[in-house]
Amino acid sequence: MMRSLFSGVSGLKTHQTRMDVIGNNIANVNTTAYKSSSMTFSALMSQTTKRASGPNALTGVGGTNARQIGLGVKGGAINTNITGQGSAQSTGNPFDIMITGEAFFVVNNGVSNYFTRDGSFYVDGAGNLAMTSTGYNVMGWQVDPETQNIKKDTVTALRIMNQANMTYPPEATTEAIINGVIDSNDKDVSSPNGKAINLNFFDALGYSYTAKFVLKQSDNPHQFSLELDRILDSTGKDIQDLEGNTISIKDVVKMSDVLRSQAIKSKLGMDTTAYQWSTNGNQLLSLDGKVLADLTTLFDANGNLKNLDDVSHTEDLDGDGTAENITVGQALDNIAKAHGYEGSTDEFLKLALKQTTGDTVTYVSVQELLYNSIGETGPGTSKADGTPRFPKLDSTTSSVEMDGRVFDGVIVDYNADTGVFDGLNGAGPTNTSFTLNLSALGGNFSNITVDMSTSSNYDKKGTSTLGATSGDLENKGAGRRLGEMIGLTVQDNGMIYATYDSGMTKLLGQIATAMFANASGLEKSGDNLYSATLNSGAFDGIGVDITADGGYMTTGQLEMSNVDLSSEFTEMITTQRGFQANSRIITVSDTLLEELTNLKR
Repeated sequence: MMRSLFSGVSGLKTHQTRMDVIGNNIANVNTTAYKSSSMTFSALMSQTTKRASGPNALTGVGGTNARQIGLGVKGGAINTNITGQGSAQSTGNPFDIMITGEAFFVVNNGVSNYFTRDGSFYVDGAGNLAMTSTGYNVMGWQVDPETQNIKKDTVTALRIMNQANMTYPPEATTEAIINGVIDSNDKDVSSPNGKAINLNFFDALGYSYTAKFVLKQSDNPHQFSLELDRILDSTGKDIQDLEGNTISIKDVVKMSDVLRSQAIKSKLGMDTTAYQWSTNGNQLLSLDGKVLADLTTLFDANGNLKNLDDVSHTEDLDGDGTAENITVGQALDNIAKAHGYEGSTDEFLKLALKQTTGDTVTYVSVQELLYNSIGETGPGTSKADGTPRFPKLDSTTSSVEMDGRVFDGVIVDYNADTGVFDGLNGAGPTNTSFTLNLSALGGNFSNITVDMSTSSNYDKKGTSTLGATSGDLENKGAGRRLGEMIGLTVQDNGMIYATYDSGMTKLLGQIATAMFANASGLEKSGDNLYSATLNSGAFDGIGVDITADGGYMTTGQLEMSNVDLSSEFTEMITTQRGFQANSRIITVSDTLLEELTNLKR
């Protein structure tokens, strides 16, 4: 009689434990990445009243089974559905990360590593990626400073917002491309001023500049001159002058028969109704004697042309009794205007004069003529080292005539039959690029190799599409300004990249994961954390790439609890009925004992 009572009690206790498991599952129905548990029962033990016997071959009596009376029930095991994937919950937070697969995040409290499926992370005040609930650091692999690749070694805290990662260093431009279509019928290309092409580039400190090129056509419709006109900084200030210290293109090609532009071929003349030169040839005067340009004041003590913004001389041009400053650039503009080239000073200075002395033919630009017209001992005649700056134009022993212009760029050829690029400077298709020589500026500039092999010469209805971009065909060497971090992204393999407003990205680290031979053997440590046990398998301290087992990470989502409420309520019903039935065993057994004691009455 007492056996049934104790069996009922064990049933009550075991079903109560099962109810505790179910209650815990339901309580965690909205816990991030919670893994539901289930309980199995097993018989407690049995009392054997008669042992089993085998058949007797001699007597022919058969065997009998053992007689055993069960003494109750116990909990067999509490299993965790740790491999069951929970549903995805979208949050929009880029640091909320969900694992798909059987891996675990590795987090550390400063002493020990723990494992979790809870991917609700944030960046703490020290710049570390950490759990929002506990503040434990998320562990991962760092970037090798030499290779800039992930170095898979012992996991460490991922500090992704340190000062070194907040900016991306600038880089000087070293490569550029000029591509597109040149149409020989383009009026800009055939005009005296040519077609303007701008190349934007950076120095090593990230300052931006613009190299302004001019493309001009020669007598040959398939041959052009590409010249560097000027270089401007980001404020629009010209960083070069028009003469000795200019930034030039390497392999400079001077005037040749092929490149004589008939479009600007004319006599060098002056509007004598408004201008006159002084008797010594050094000053350009208005008819009323006002000095518009003074060649002797255009140069410094070393004979170099001053900056265009420097003051050349002063003159009261408007007659108000106050002298105004005339800059070097304005003086040159006045000279060009006097000879019919208002607004085209550079074009005027490059007009060519052909000098023939016997069998020797040389070409001298107007620029050279002006710089030497002040006499052999005057400023501008010689360089700082005393050598002649330009050949002296001598009309007494030579014949001098206007003959086109001086080109100081590179010759660009295109195949007359196919229109494809045919090389630079007559060297054939293999010579595809020229070098913009910026080393003369010193400081933080780098020379830029400009490739023109992808340009072509076709009919495009009078419109050319030629343009310049920094970087080669693979966008290498484009240069960049200093970049400020504007965002962080986590890829599906856990790699964390920073993006910068300069268009660059930088690998900051990779979130490591852990996998176990028996993940169900992990021990719950609270706060959605697990610890490794002898039965789960040990963590090697390095971890694995989540993609190694086909898993992946998804940002902006969290894994929900894998508790199935319909199953839990069903289990609750069966547990309740089991508890009720066991309680009836106790009450019925009590009634039987009561009848037994009543026999004494």
